[in-house]
Amino acid sequence: MTSTETATLPGTPASAGAAVGPVVRVPEPLGEPPAGPVVPEDGREVEAARIAPAGAAVSSRMMDTAGTPGLAKEVSDVLYATAMMAEDPTLVEAAEGLVRDQGTPAARAVFEAAARFVAALQAAGGYMAERAGDVKDVRDRVVAELLGVPAPGVPVLEGPSVLVAKDLAPADTATLDPATALALVTEEGGPTSHTAILARSLGIPAVVGCRGAAGLVEGTLVRVDGTAGEVVEVPAGTAVGADLAAAGPTSVSGPVTTTDGHRIAVVANIADAKDASRAAEVGAEGVGLLRTELTFLSASSEPSADEQRAGYAATMAPLAGTPITLRTLDAGADKPVPFLDMAPEVNPALGVRGQRLFDDGAERADVLDRQLVAAVGGAADAGVTLKVMAPMISTADEAARFVARARKAGVEQVGVMIEVPAAVLNAPELLAEVDFVSVGTNDLTQYVFAADRQSGPLAGFNDPWQPAVLRLLDQLCRAAEVTGTPVGVCGEAAADPALAVVLVGLGVTSLSAAASALPAVAARVSSVDLATAQRAARAAVASRDVASARAAVRDVLG
Repeated sequence: MTSTETATLPGTPASAGAAVGPVVRVPEPLGEPPAGPVVPEDGREVEAARIAPAGAAVSSRMMDTAGTPGLAKEVSDVLYATAMMAEDPTLVEAAEGLVRDQGTPAARAVFEAAARFVAALQAAGGYMAERAGDVKDVRDRVVAELLGVPAPGVPVLEGPSVLVAKDLAPADTATLDPATALALVTEEGGPTSHTAILARSLGIPAVVGCRGAAGLVEGTLVRVDGTAGEVVEVPAGTAVGADLAAAGPTSVSGPVTTTDGHRIAVVANIADAKDASRAAEVGAEGVGLLRTELTFLSASSEPSADEQRAGYAATMAPLAGTPITLRTLDAGADKPVPFLDMAPEVNPALGVRGQRLFDDGAERADVLDRQLVAAVGGAADAGVTLKVMAPMISTADEAARFVARARKAGVEQVGVMIEVPAAVLNAPELLAEVDFVSVGTNDLTQYVFAADRQSGPLAGFNDPWQPAVLRLLDQLCRAAEVTGTPVGVCGEAAADPALAVVLVGLGVTSLSAAASALPAVAARVSSVDLATAQRAARAAVASRDVASARAAVRDVLG
């Protein structure tokens, strides 16, 4: 920073790295279309008939983009899912009904029909609430099509730029080119939103929840630091482009230890073979979280044991010879699996989900047993050391039941996820039942604060630097020290290099994050001794709030 730079705009780190570029503001959504004039009865059929073709046109364009060669699978999946919403028969029929019954103009009818879906999704919470943003995006695109105006979204970038928006739809984020979209800054959103996750996948530095971004003027030159969560105006003439010095290392070099030899496993979060290949390329020591939902979420019937085994083997194969921790199916009303026929729930985040769906005596318990057998077979085929853990465990009895079933299926190392505050309070008994635990900081944080992690207005609560969360982790690690149980972290907290040092100081033994985050995490952990990490941890735990926790750790680490 130079003395001529202006004040720093703080936000929430969402995707690591830094870049300098001119601000390009993303236009605000269209807003509400006119409510009138009322369409005459003799013109209502013609007006209603405009809606389906408009939705089809929007869907077709998004499908074309989703099919772009070389587009990452997670990006294509987001676009395909959003494109299907544009032609959703329920939405189209509801809008057509408003035109026919009330004479509502087509654009207004789409807006009002979509509002009902948005309200229902937001009330459901969790994953379903996250989809509300996608519905709004589709709504605005169809409305623009009907009004004959340009669709909302990211403007065409004429050169390397920093995009600044109130928020970005996942479909917009998914198609960004890192060569021109140097960095993202949003006023809303949190580090676990779809936009943040896609930014990390694309390797684009991002800061979210940056309230001061509303005052950034188009064309202003700024430096965005997605690692620190800061946006700073810089003088004219500052070189535009990625800040390579801030980008840091690109690979993990061998076993990771602190400077005094304290060993920490640095492993990856993956969902498919492409993720596994990326993890291998950067030097990950294995996998701390293999999400298995992709095998099930789009399946109309349960995949056979052979299909599951082959899928797991293909996903694990790029990391042959390493340990891989697989999380069993984490489904629920907020992440519905068609063949499980789950009933809707008023609050799915607090409902029958994760291991609760498959516990002993549950209607669907045998689904878990078949998954465990397939996982053991797939790991053998891929030549990896398998560890298995269950999501949404709260008590020692739940943990013991899962361990017994996993061992019966042939799993040698069995653990559970720590996502529920009760699991920490029950740690002395729970830890005695398992071989290891892994903390999902994203869910743990939202449950601690009763704050939906997809809610923009509540993003400040859903920050893993929250002292309340760190105090829970401290309590867990102290209990684990007594039982000798390894504690890993596989939430977004493990992707923050400074926070990773804090976790090591608390007693965490493995850090698992997206492959792109691992080199910086490994380098930061390797730069300190254990005593320094412990001082940083004590400083963070003793802090009053997020800002003071970050500042206290900066003071310790320098």
